[in-house]
Amino acid sequence: MSREKSAAVGREKTVAAERREAEPASLSLVPASVADVELPRREGKESINTVNGTSGYHERRPVLELIATLEACRGERHIVAIQNFPDPDAIASALAHQMIAATFGITVDIVYDGFISHQENLALVQLLQIELLHYDPTIDLKQYQASIFIDNQGTTTTLTSKLREAGVKPLVIVDHHERQGLIDAVFTDIRKVGATATIYAEYLRDAFPLEKNNPQHVRLATALMHAIRAETNGMIRARECDFQAAGYLSQFVDASLLSEILNVKRSKRAIDIINLALEKRIVRDNYSIAGVGYVRYEDRDAIPQAADFLLTEENIHTAVVYGIITKEGEREVIIGSLRTSKVTLNPDQFLKSALGRDANGNYYGGGKHEAGGFEIPIGFLSGTYDEDFMRSKWKIYDAMVKRKLLEKIGVIENQSTTAVIRPPVPERPDE
Repeated sequence: MSREKSAAVGREKTVAAERREAEPASLSLVPASVADVELPRREGKESINTVNGTSGYHERRPVLELIATLEACRGERHIVAIQNFPDPDAIASALAHQMIAATFGITVDIVYDGFISHQENLALVQLLQIELLHYDPTIDLKQYQASIFIDNQGTTTTLTSKLREAGVKPLVIVDHHERQGLIDAVFTDIRKVGATATIYAEYLRDAFPLEKNNPQHVRLATALMHAIRAETNGMIRARECDFQAAGYLSQFVDASLLSEILNVKRSKRAIDIINLALEKRIVRDNYSIAGVGYVRYEDRDAIPQAADFLLTEENIHTAVVYGIITKEGEREVIIGSLRTSKVTLNPDQFLKSALGRDANGNYYGGGKHEAGGFEIPIGFLSGTYDEDFMRSKWKIYDAMVKRKLLEKIGVIENQSTTAVIRPPVPERPDE
């Protein structure tokens, strides 16, 4: 029986009847108020999709559908693929999924194929003892029966193609960004909420209640609270559902640990890059745009910090900061971050329209409410050469990115970059 059919069969039973087996101490059993609800019937191999819910009270109750999906996979081993440069929302939500999956006997590895450099993210992982695996080519991806994409839809992790090549099919997507359409999964829960952590907090509240005397639950609640706070700019951009989720988590949060995470100092390299962004920025029509040149792979998280900082300037509603990320043995890419306070500007649409797609039809950029990012491979010109070459390479890419952004803003006229170059007409010899 296929996984989709198994999930459909599972949804026709009550959760209480299916989950009476002994479970790990990490999370509690499904409470009676949820377990007694009959799961919705579905026929055929239809995928489970929940889109654009805005509160914890849904007619379709996606948590029950998630339970049914995981129930059909008891005893399997799954991989959670988070973005190459994980943020608090991805880390905390992945941890929540790992703990939920454990109640079904599912082993989950949280894997990323990049670098954690932001000081708060490092503190989050270290202080809360969160185990993440950095991808290594020696890892056999075929050991996993399914892949899980949390706080992304496969566009911000290079694990997507690796998992596809290994034949590992997507099972779950949970995200709060705009729909990307790159991959399909059996269960998809994409909503316009402040954070993916909000969605997982709802799952916990509705079906996997936390306990104050369980240290694992306290660490999880603290991580999720930090994620919601980070994604909503300290709850300033939070929606009703985010406040509801935070209210639930507040019962279990370790305030001293959260304070320690939030009070970590910026690194000197991050300060230097922020200073460079200030120096190099150009301002046009309330947009602040800065190219910061070559940035070490391990300092990549300074780019969004610089964008956040530029947005604080008077009369600026949108900031974009970008640079070429370099690391020996790794592909070179332009990484950029957009931050905006303009209500009518959609970062996802703005970046997709400004930067376009690659040869495979995938957009270079995307985003969510008030924030976005982009990644453009350098390709043929990759590599470290003499100083003049590196200076020229940056000048070319810097000018190209700026031009595309300014064209989108409407500051300069859009001109085709694919004009036909005609050879000169040879002179006729004198008669």
